[in-house]
Amino acid sequence: MADASTLVQRPTLDPEIAAALAAGRHGDPFAVLGPHRTDSGWIVRAFLPGAKRVALWSRDKTRKLGDLAPIGPTGVFEGPLAEGTDYLLAIDWPNAAQETEDPYSFDLLLGALDLHLFSEGRHLELGAQFGARPMTIDGVRGVRFAVWAPNARRVAVVGDFNGWDTRRHPMRLRPEAGVWEIFVPRLTAGTKYKYAIIGPDGAILPLKADPIALQTEPPPATASIVADHAPFHWRDQAWMTSRAEKQTVASPISIYEVHLPSWRRPRNRPDGILRWDELIDTLIPYAVDMGFTHLELMPIAEHPFGGSWGYQPLALFAPSSRFGTPDGLRRFVDAAHAAGLGIIVDWVPGHFPTDAHGLARFDGTALYEHLDPREGFHHDWNTYIYNFGRREVSGFLIASAIHWLEQFHIDGLRVDAVASMLYRDYSREAGEWVPNIYGGRENLESIELLRRLNETVAQRCPGAITIAEESTAFPRVSGAVAEGGLGFSFKWNMGWMHDTLHYLSHDPIFRRYHQDEVTFGLIYAFLENFILPLSHDEVVHGKGSLIGKMPGDTWQRFANLRACFGLMWAHPGKKLIFMGGEIGQWHEWNHDGEVDWNAADNPMHGGVRRLVRDLNRLYRDEPALWARDSESEGFRWLVADDHDNSVFAFMRIGPEGSTPILAVCNMTPVPRRNYRVGVPHAGQWRELLNTDAGLYGGSNLGNGGSVGTSGTASHGQSQSLELTLPPLSVLYLGPAR
Repeated sequence: MADASTLVQRPTLDPEIAAALAAGRHGDPFAVLGPHRTDSGWIVRAFLPGAKRVALWSRDKTRKLGDLAPIGPTGVFEGPLAEGTDYLLAIDWPNAAQETEDPYSFDLLLGALDLHLFSEGRHLELGAQFGARPMTIDGVRGVRFAVWAPNARRVAVVGDFNGWDTRRHPMRLRPEAGVWEIFVPRLTAGTKYKYAIIGPDGAILPLKADPIALQTEPPPATASIVADHAPFHWRDQAWMTSRAEKQTVASPISIYEVHLPSWRRPRNRPDGILRWDELIDTLIPYAVDMGFTHLELMPIAEHPFGGSWGYQPLALFAPSSRFGTPDGLRRFVDAAHAAGLGIIVDWVPGHFPTDAHGLARFDGTALYEHLDPREGFHHDWNTYIYNFGRREVSGFLIASAIHWLEQFHIDGLRVDAVASMLYRDYSREAGEWVPNIYGGRENLESIELLRRLNETVAQRCPGAITIAEESTAFPRVSGAVAEGGLGFSFKWNMGWMHDTLHYLSHDPIFRRYHQDEVTFGLIYAFLENFILPLSHDEVVHGKGSLIGKMPGDTWQRFANLRACFGLMWAHPGKKLIFMGGEIGQWHEWNHDGEVDWNAADNPMHGGVRRLVRDLNRLYRDEPALWARDSESEGFRWLVADDHDNSVFAFMRIGPEGSTPILAVCNMTPVPRRNYRVGVPHAGQWRELLNTDAGLYGGSNLGNGGSVGTSGTASHGQSQSLELTLPPLSVLYLGPAR
């Protein structure tokens, strides 16, 4: 066996090529390394810098095939091989011995169809075919790596398996798609890796994490991890086949929005973050007990900076390792479905952070983002904007959405910051943005992406929903694509949120002048499929908590908050509240803290929680409160103009055979006695819920559980009720069954 100091007498390799390999600069390794036919027969070349000796053995290890001799001090070894022979490399390192198949002995890896679909932006299974995939090729187990970097001069995969040596394991370019690939034998799931890339100008880039990694190191570490592709045993078939009927515009949907790290902090762990299996035992039972139909998780895709709350992700296919493994998330979703809870995840396709190890200038060029900062940079968030018009990028984003829905059985995606995607001048002054091809401000490429996203979700993921966080008057956000809409299932009603909280922030004595802030929303309430959000955005950055927005003394603040929830659950539109709001916690949300669970032991805070629980129960039991949310016929004003008393009354009307629900709101601290409200049915009307009830912390003023009608017509109705309206309260009444 040749020693490293012994030179091949007549090497077939050009010394300059050997030097380029040794310097980590050669961009076409498969043209040099591995088995090759020469004028004198077949040879094998291997680049193994630091190796002392290298021998060839048959794959079955029954016979030695020969030795490879070093070509100078370059780390390149070369030797003869009998034609058609499969071989192993037996490598003597200074402190170890290694046996492995040769990565450069394997033929093309990705199929022509995969590459074609990727280039067209129509490959919807990128997580299964690109990135790092454990697999067996020619009977050899290992990991196939594939990464898009069309402008790079050279790409190599590095990791624990090669000592993070950027000269080792350079990849093969598939020029028809700009994708680099390599199969590294004997690697397994759990291997850490990154890509070493040389840009088109010859610059060596920072090591890059895999854009399609399915698993990552816990931050602040930044390596990608080869994920286990073993099938997960799901037990939620019944849920998946029936969920469509649970998520329509005619279904009860009440969402509990959660930032997982700050929902509850374990005391026995340095990072203070619950893992998926712990959340199964804590969060899911809590949400079920509170009567919510869905959990909405703020972004759980891997993100480098916790202070971004997940809204600056860098791994759109990988659940954050803060909470455990990808299979941990699958167990969590499976358990939620078993408990009757749907799972919605915030998904962020609008922008990404500029971290050097991420997507930014990935191959030395503006690959995922626009080069022009007027199109490609968000000044508000110091992030890059995806180039939505590039096929590979739009395909990457849509494949990410499908990955969450299919691989993790997620029931819905709330698409973040849609308004910033729809308009090229979003948060920009004149001269800071580029008009579209027609000279307008609409981002046509982004609009096309969103429409295609929603069409694809509808086709591939039956029963899954998409929700737009969209704050403008862009038309038909939840309208069908075929009819010119964007195709979302639902849209957040930001106008309702703003107007309602603004109205409630007024001292009750002045609310008479702001009645339209409550009534105005009903002008447009049926133009979209709305969700009413009291989200995290309203209780952070100095905005204070929900109860902190309410005027008056302590009792009045709690009463106002209870009335807020009473009005919200009666109003057309699905419901969403952010964690902590359901107990009326005083402090605003702090992502480094947790919900003030100690406050829930206080009777007033506990009363708010009981109210939310009872609202959810009543809401789910009464179709009038949800079945016709998007139909104007499902809502009828009875009292909308009583400015002096700040009283509102309206009827929610469900499908034929369901009980109509009367909601009466008294938004002042003054009780109103003998207040007449017209109703459509004669007889007894039961008081179904009273936000002023003593068990909620109220004054316990009300109507003794029920009240009968009189024949006096009122508010366009043939019958009427004379009610006692408690202070700062909402009453729900329905005809006795």
